[in-house]
Amino acid sequence: MASLCLMTALWVLRRPLLPIHSCAVRGFSSEACEKRSYTPRRALTYVPGNDERKLMKIPSLNADCIVMDCEDGVALNRKDDARHMIVRMLKELEFGRSEPCVRVNSMSSGLTADDLNVVMKAETLPPTLLLPKVQSPQELDAFAAQLNASVGHLGSLPKDKKFNLIIYMETAVGLMNLVETCKRGHALCSEGADFVLDGIVFGSDDFCADIGASRTADAKELMYARQHMVTIAKAFSLHAIDLVHIDYKDLDALRKQSVEGARMGYTGKQVIHPSQIPVVQDAFKPSPERVEWATEMIRAFEEHQNSGKGAFTFRGSMIDMPSVLQARNIVEFTDAIGDS
Repeated sequence: MASLCLMTALWVLRRPLLPIHSCAVRGFSSEACEKRSYTPRRALTYVPGNDERKLMKIPSLNADCIVMDCEDGVALNRKDDARHMIVRMLKELEFGRSEPCVRVNSMSSGLTADDLNVVMKAETLPPTLLLPKVQSPQELDAFAAQLNASVGHLGSLPKDKKFNLIIYMETAVGLMNLVETCKRGHALCSEGADFVLDGIVFGSDDFCADIGASRTADAKELMYARQHMVTIAKAFSLHAIDLVHIDYKDLDALRKQSVEGARMGYTGKQVIHPSQIPVVQDAFKPSPERVEWATEMIRAFEEHQNSGKGAFTFRGSMIDMPSVLQARNIVEFTDAIGDS
């Protein structure tokens, strides 16, 4: 009954839940993956790593998350240019509130080590790495080994200095293996890997190609995969980044799809053009009503804690620790994004 009341209350608020950022969820506990500060990634924005003109515009974008790309956005004969350009940009650019990230090439490409060996020698390192086309737990093992080799000069990284790792689900096999891949990602944290698994991105175009589906405006052909992926992401307390809206000129359709993704539980969306950023970030921003709900719940919880009791009633619904953790995430998230 308590769970049903809580679900009803959250549905009425009509805003997406943020992930509970602690690895101690459903038995996947790891001291090395303990709670880190929440990093908003509403608009995960791609910039080709070899395009200096576009890279220089990063400080003006005001995006939560900037992904300097070594993969799909860069031609094969420009990969090395991209690696060295990204190293330079990490040092020279003022990212402001934006999180600087680097997307390396997939393990299956054979180029991952080349990317890491250059980028990880940068004077200013990116806090977050993105690994595309992950299909199995074994790929995370191989990536962990390559990352460890490329940052060996830094010594053993303390847990608060480990890189965030965001992986991509882009194939049918990748979706089938996603639970085991996430389990392995969390386990690697406690085994000394230099990363903390922090999110999953839905690579919708490659997924469609892999299963032989045709993209449609309403993306109904992707509904099962979207719902399945976000469920797994939330089970492991990970960011869930939704599909790209490829018609970047149709901002009304983008807004509709962004709101849909937020209601499904996604925490952000991939962005391929600067005009998409404000639309997406607004769609994934908690409403003032939801922020007020979260703030008051935390206050009521803290008062209730003094009484030594567990679950309690708040605004007609039974509330327990998971809902309080969600409320804290909302407040932390709102503080992190400010007025953006």
